[in-house]
Order: sequence, then structure tokens, then C-alpha cells
Amino acid sequence: MAETLKKGSRVTGAARDKLAADLKKKYDAGASIRALAEETGRSYGFVHRMLSESGVTLRGRGGATRGRKATSA
Repeated sequence: MAETLKKGSRVTGAARDKLAADLKKKYDAGASIRALAEETGRSYGFVHRMLSESGVTLRGRGGATRGRKATSA
């Protein structure tokens, strides 16, 4: 996605479908929603919504989990 979209401009029709497909491909390849938002010049919420509408299974937030500590015997 070489060109960034003008912030606040509507994305409809074929352009929206193409953008959704590009975002889905990059997200599935490991890009974060924040990175995609910065690359496209859109908000985090916009990218999140586009991915959800495309049927993408969103990844968890990552980081340390606070599960039970393993006890060593």
C-alpha cells in the first residue's frame, strides 16, 4: 500500500475491498494493527474494524500472562 489514505476520507466500494484484503494479508503475515494503522494513516479502530469485517481472527495482546506459577517438586 504505497499511498496513504487521506485521514477521515471515506473508503467505499472496490477501494474498501482492496484495502481490507491488503490489511488482512499483512496482518496474517504478522504486522500489528498499530503498524498497519500508521502505514495507512488511519486510526487503530478503523483498521481493527476492517480486519473484523474481513473475517480475520484477531491475535491476543501478547505479553506476559498471569497464570498459575509452576511448582517444582
